[in-house]
Amino acid sequence: MIVKVLGSGCKNCNILEENVKEALKQLDFEATVEKVTDFKSIAEHGVMKTPGLVVDGTVVSTGKVLKVEEIKKLLKS
Repeated sequence: MIVKVLGSGCKNCNILEENVKEALKQLDFEATVEKVTDFKSIAEHGVMKTPGLVVDGTVVSTGKVLKVEEIKKLLKS
């Protein structure tokens, strides 16, 4: 599993990244977590509002900081 956090490196992007790592830990899932800060790469995903969250190439969230429980639900589906 590859999980990407898209954003400029702002506070909300950092919080989302930490929440993703915590969700993966709680689920005992192995995944690569990548932080994407390049605006061209972010735009290529079609994300116009950050932070964005991409799981295995699919954009699952944009423009909000998901809580750990919300991320767990997305990762399990």
